[in-house]
Amino acid sequence: MNDTERIAQLRTILHRLNHEYYVLNAPSVTDREFDEMMHELQQLEQLHPECYDPNSPTQRVGSDLSNDFATVVHKRPMLSLSNTYNRQEVADFYQRVSEGLHGQPFDVCCELKFDGLSISLHYEHRRLVRAVTRGDGEKGDDVTANVRTIRSIPLELPVDTDCPDTFEIRGEVLMPWASFDRLNQQRQEAEEPLFANPRNAASGTLKSKDSRVVAGRGLDAYLYYLLGDELPATGHYQCLLAARQWGFQVSRHIRLAHSLQEIYDYIDYWDQERHHLPIATDGIVLKVNSFAQQRSLGLTAKSPRWAIAYKFQAEQAQTTLRQVVFQVGRTGAVTPVANMDPVLLAGTTVRRATLHNADVLEALQLHVGDQVLVEKGGEIIPKIVGVAQESLDNPDRGLPIHFPAHCPACGHRLVHYEGEAAHYCPNETGCTPLILGRIEHFISRKAMNISSLGPETVDEYYRQGLIRDAADLYQLSGLQLGNDQQRVKKILQSVAESRQVPFERVLFAIGIRFVGEIAAKALARHFGSMEALAAASVDDLLQVGGIGMVIAESVRAYFHDPSNRDFVSRLAAHGLQMQLSEAHRQAQSDRLSGKSVVISGVFARHSRDEYKTLIEQHGGRNVGSISAKTSFVLAGENMGPAKLEKARKLGVPLMSEDEFLALIQG
Repeated sequence: MNDTERIAQLRTILHRLNHEYYVLNAPSVTDREFDEMMHELQQLEQLHPECYDPNSPTQRVGSDLSNDFATVVHKRPMLSLSNTYNRQEVADFYQRVSEGLHGQPFDVCCELKFDGLSISLHYEHRRLVRAVTRGDGEKGDDVTANVRTIRSIPLELPVDTDCPDTFEIRGEVLMPWASFDRLNQQRQEAEEPLFANPRNAASGTLKSKDSRVVAGRGLDAYLYYLLGDELPATGHYQCLLAARQWGFQVSRHIRLAHSLQEIYDYIDYWDQERHHLPIATDGIVLKVNSFAQQRSLGLTAKSPRWAIAYKFQAEQAQTTLRQVVFQVGRTGAVTPVANMDPVLLAGTTVRRATLHNADVLEALQLHVGDQVLVEKGGEIIPKIVGVAQESLDNPDRGLPIHFPAHCPACGHRLVHYEGEAAHYCPNETGCTPLILGRIEHFISRKAMNISSLGPETVDEYYRQGLIRDAADLYQLSGLQLGNDQQRVKKILQSVAESRQVPFERVLFAIGIRFVGEIAAKALARHFGSMEALAAASVDDLLQVGGIGMVIAESVRAYFHDPSNRDFVSRLAAHGLQMQLSEAHRQAQSDRLSGKSVVISGVFARHSRDEYKTLIEQHGGRNVGSISAKTSFVLAGENMGPAKLEKARKLGVPLMSEDEFLALIQG
């Protein structure tokens, strides 16, 4: 057996083993045996790049190439469902169906309503070719690269699968409770904002531009609707059973109801049992089973007449509010948090609940000692949704709770930026949470990338008085940092290497409010040096593409502050890059001036990020999707089929890697 044959064999075996492990929960080999085969396949694919396949099991780890999501029009619209909230509305639906079918007997498929992100998967010749989000129902985002990392979604179906040559299957991408809890624990330790619920976490993850992030967050998927011109059965329930046989993860809890009472029984059972599931559900979906009857019932403008969603009532509990504390995050945002008497809610004991911001606190009109209503529903983070009537009627209520005007950490007056819900402490040089936040932003991967330091180490050095701001990192010595010589060496080496970080990332790292990565690049390339930027007026700043009044005024305010100017001067004295390098300046030209470029595919000479930088250096503009205004597509190997089709349809030229490099080199 040659290497090419072995690659094909390993891919087939690993696809089967993935299905056994992630869908059937019945692995037939040990983790070690699986890892050994995966390692062998990785080595063989490295030796034979001509065998690259985006559906290979090795691609499930994701890539650091940026995913720019193309917009794809759905062949069949993804309609939303009408919601019902009580048994009478379910009975009304059942009656409408019966009348619409003129008394014909009908069955209803009962399914759990998964709380995630709707997805449409397209297969051709048993291979996944495209994954598209619901979007607005008419069109969605192509997230194929990210979906390939979800291990319960088959990339290829077995050769002997008796499925149509082409079909679409829809479902829900979701984050299991275990993955959600782990992710929020990591974010809490990093003092990052927590996701409110698994749905938000799944949605945010699937839209990540780094598929390695998606691969590491443990997403799952359940499929619930098969579409195509050649379906294996005439009923929805029977098609789902066939899809399960093909290898798709279809819920084991679907049931076919033959009466209204059987629907009620299903609802009543899962209203309680849903709390024992490893995934979030927020209701039941009811669908007329027969496709012929579905067609007869038809659609309204927004939803099918043959299906509805029954939503579970969110669970509530009543307890006593003891106090509200105001926490200062590392961005300066002040968040009110309620401390309450312990109460059992949705299977867990709740003592704290977020109040989000000043507007929420004002709307609730809370007083110390109030009996408050706490709700969880589909959300893992409890929230207070109201005050019990007995407290509202109590003439001896406790003291009212108001949002503070001053920072609870440093006493500085809070500010409220237009268009934002949160209130912020602006005291970046005197408020401990903000100081730590600025340092952690400075050392982050996309800024100075001082990877040997983390939040705990930064906190430790700050408490010991070794650092007051990020500039002090460059004055640390081995004698100060303890006896672990290997750790100390790594820290000092990482700090020293950061002196070579290019100017545009230094500009991002110093933490000017509202100046993100893209704005930092634009400002760096326009002004060329920190000195020129610091001297720029608001009018000068507004001449830079993509820079509006909010950013311009923030930049001017930053450099107007003497403490910020001193901070930047100290960084310069420590050898950080305060201007564009000569090589960067020489690389710039106007050869792509006025051109909008889309990047798609896999490249041999440079990464996507490097090509984006080259496009900007030569006056071009990176855009994420193809339109009639696109100048050309920089096309690598395995260009996305949706982008290729759209480029051909609109007459947008494709440019190879070699042609592009020749163009910018003149």
